[in-house]
Amino acid sequence: MQKIKSLMTRQGLKSPQENIHDLSPLENFRIPSKEELRELREQPTDPQAQQEIINSIEEVYFSSDSFDIVKYELEKLPPVLSLQELEEYRDKLKQQQAAVSKKVADLILEKQPSYVKELERVTSLQTSLQLAAVICTNGRRHLSTAKEGFTQASLGLLANQRKRQLLMGLLKSLRTIKTLQQTDVRLSEMLEEEDYPGAIQLCLECQKAASTFKHYSCISELNSKLQDTLEQIEEQLDVALSKICKNFDIGHYTKVQQAYRLLGKTQTAMDQLHMHFTQAIHNTVFQVVLGYVELCAGNTDTKFQKLQYKDLCMHITSDSYIPCLADLCKALWEVMLSYYRTMEWHEKCDRGEPSSSSDGSNVMDAEETNFDRNYVKKKLEHGLSRIWQDVQLKVKTYLLGTDMSNFKYDDFIFVLDIVSRLMQVGEEFCGSKSEVLQESIRKQSVNYFKNYHRTRLEELRMFLENETWELCPVKSSFSILQLHEFKFMAQSRSPSVSPSKQPASETERTITLFEQYCNGGNPFEIQANNKDDETEDVLASNGYESDEQEKSAYQEYDSDSDVPEELKRDFVDEQTGDAPVKSISRETLRSRKRSDYCLNKVNAPILTNTTLNVIRLVGKYMQMMNILKPIAFDVIHFMSQLFDYYMYAIYTFFGRNDTFESTGLGLSSSRLRTTLNRIQESLIDLEVSSDASGTLTAVEERKEKVPTPHLSRLVVLSSSSTLYGLAERVVATESLVFLAEQFEFLQSHLDAVMPPAKKPFLQQFYSQTVSTASELRKPIYWIVAAKAIDYEQMLLLMEFEQFNRRLNEVSKKVRIPLVVSNILWEHCIRLANRTIVEGYANVKKCSNEGRALMQLDFQQFLMKLEKLTDIRPIPDKEFVETYIKAYYLTENDMERWIKEHREYSTKQLTNLVNVCLGTHINKKARQKLLAAIDDIDRPKR
Repeated sequence: MQKIKSLMTRQGLKSPQENIHDLSPLENFRIPSKEELRELREQPTDPQAQQEIINSIEEVYFSSDSFDIVKYELEKLPPVLSLQELEEYRDKLKQQQAAVSKKVADLILEKQPSYVKELERVTSLQTSLQLAAVICTNGRRHLSTAKEGFTQASLGLLANQRKRQLLMGLLKSLRTIKTLQQTDVRLSEMLEEEDYPGAIQLCLECQKAASTFKHYSCISELNSKLQDTLEQIEEQLDVALSKICKNFDIGHYTKVQQAYRLLGKTQTAMDQLHMHFTQAIHNTVFQVVLGYVELCAGNTDTKFQKLQYKDLCMHITSDSYIPCLADLCKALWEVMLSYYRTMEWHEKCDRGEPSSSSDGSNVMDAEETNFDRNYVKKKLEHGLSRIWQDVQLKVKTYLLGTDMSNFKYDDFIFVLDIVSRLMQVGEEFCGSKSEVLQESIRKQSVNYFKNYHRTRLEELRMFLENETWELCPVKSSFSILQLHEFKFMAQSRSPSVSPSKQPASETERTITLFEQYCNGGNPFEIQANNKDDETEDVLASNGYESDEQEKSAYQEYDSDSDVPEELKRDFVDEQTGDAPVKSISRETLRSRKRSDYCLNKVNAPILTNTTLNVIRLVGKYMQMMNILKPIAFDVIHFMSQLFDYYMYAIYTFFGRNDTFESTGLGLSSSRLRTTLNRIQESLIDLEVSSDASGTLTAVEERKEKVPTPHLSRLVVLSSSSTLYGLAERVVATESLVFLAEQFEFLQSHLDAVMPPAKKPFLQQFYSQTVSTASELRKPIYWIVAAKAIDYEQMLLLMEFEQFNRRLNEVSKKVRIPLVVSNILWEHCIRLANRTIVEGYANVKKCSNEGRALMQLDFQQFLMKLEKLTDIRPIPDKEFVETYIKAYYLTENDMERWIKEHREYSTKQLTNLVNVCLGTHINKKARQKLLAAIDDIDRPKR
């Protein structure tokens, strides 16, 4: 375009911009004339040729507006000019100029409609500008008039209004500063009211406001004062936090936590809290022990305050030991309860939800809050074991500071009960097994218990040697759980109720001590309250609990309404292999009902005062074992020695009789003999005096043994009128059986506390000792049966009737259980039957009629015997009948019979062969049979 301008200049033409200044608007934008357009159309119209001409124009013509075309062309002229070349070059330039002009004209014609339209817009704009010029002229005229109408006073009013607004802002700032200066008074009031969150909030707001007015000189001093006040608040807040350790208050602790949260020191507060708890434990135990030491010392000497806690514990007297221990545990309980409630508060109350705003700062605050909460949770959980360890060490120091070997049993049990309750607290507090406490009390308990047990064994020997074996009247409903010493078992069993009374929900759990005493009370106060709560109602009056029961007892035995139907029938199959017995009379049935010989003491347990004392002693042992389970084996071992010694005494007093045991029928079982030998070797001191020259080990072993007890001289066992002390024998033997039953009742409880490694000892004790107690009945009652009847008398049935009358006389003094009467009758019948066989063995000759008479006499004996006793089948009946039937055997059958029946003596077998000689056995057969008898007897020699 610049090239075109230059070309137009060279041709004397003006540029459009220059023509605009010279022409009016209408002339400036005229449309080309027809001649001009025609002249342009006459130019070559070949577009390709025209484009080639334009392309042949040098690039320099299109470069910039500052390009000088004339100078450029002149500089291109050769040194030697040729007119013809110049004319040719001129014609070329003209062609190029014509092509460019033709191209411009075509473009103008192409854009002519747009040009016309734009020209109209320019014309319209020109009209609008002329109107605006008129409006501006009028506006200036009016502004000039308004300027002349305003005065200087009006402008002054505006200035004063602005000044007023500035002064109002200054007054507000001054009032705020005045309020900040007076804030310390309000802060002091809020601290007195323990409104720590409000005080901190106010202080922080004041600091924020002070930073707003920091351009005032008085604010710098106020900032320093507020900072000092904030530090003072933190100090008082730490003191308030320490109060939580002894008396937790939800409202108070909530304020303290809110205050620390405002300060942004939640983690610091938790660290401080644990330090306060540790300090609280130390201060609490020291003050409690110091108070008792000063009280016992009776003076106000301050030397005790300078002692260490360990040394201070050694000044506790035995009289004040238990009250001090109880108060010590009460105080420590308050500290642990406060810690428990602190954790509970953080679990239930410290659960702030994060803000729902999407703002980045709120999200960061929520993350920081969660981090603090997790830190507090872990810190509290870790602190549980730390707090409990401090408590254990303090109590351990106290327990070991005093020698408890001289304590009374009840006092020692009370100490163990307190320590056991404290260990229960520790288990609920942090799941600890309290190894420190267990170890501190275990050794002292074992030593104390050994000395205590030794004394109790000596007392038991004294009781046994002074026991007259008279019945101790107790109610028929007597149970060892009714005794004071077993109350702890009744309490442990009380939660168990029948399925019909159990709650429907199976998710119920045992309430912990912390839950039970969370809102008040102290678990260590119960001990003293329950200690004297001792009421027993186990003794009966004259063997009866009421007169009505005494009457009803006889009425029941006079009636046969409850006799089983099979006993009323005419035929009862005893399954003995013999012919059915004859029908049983009504009187026989009534005698069977009376066979228990207990008309005046129905169902009452048979025991003595000594038995009751042993049971009470077992209860005391179990109390100690229940409280301190680590010494369970030692306690159970000592309990077994009580039973062993009682059993050995009963055997020594009533069951040992070499004369009657040598018969072979009254011998004890091998298991019973083994048990008695074991007791004698391990527990009984058979030496009369101690051997001073013995080894230390032997002396120590003898300390663990007890001398053999001796029967009281008041007990007479040689009178036939009393059936050789049958009443005393029954009371003694059945009291042992009753004691064994109580041990069996306690077996599950003992097994539950016995260490697994020691359970074989407990199983062996029950299988080889407790279960053999009832076996003592046979050797003890055998002596009575052997002495009470003269079995050599011909009128044996009369002896039995006399024995039955004496038995009834004895039953009026002591209830004779059915099992005892059966054993007595069994012994008597066996002795009678063996006496009968022995009598048959003394016969020199026996005919067939004599053999028949033997059978008839024995059947008559059995019939009358059945009226006296209800034992079925009759003991050793086959022993007599088989011997009588052997008289009818042939030679071969008799030889086989002799080899099969070794229960008969050599004398009895030999007499049988000699009596049969001449009837159906010859001399040769007799020699053969005697040789067979000799072969049988040879191993016995």
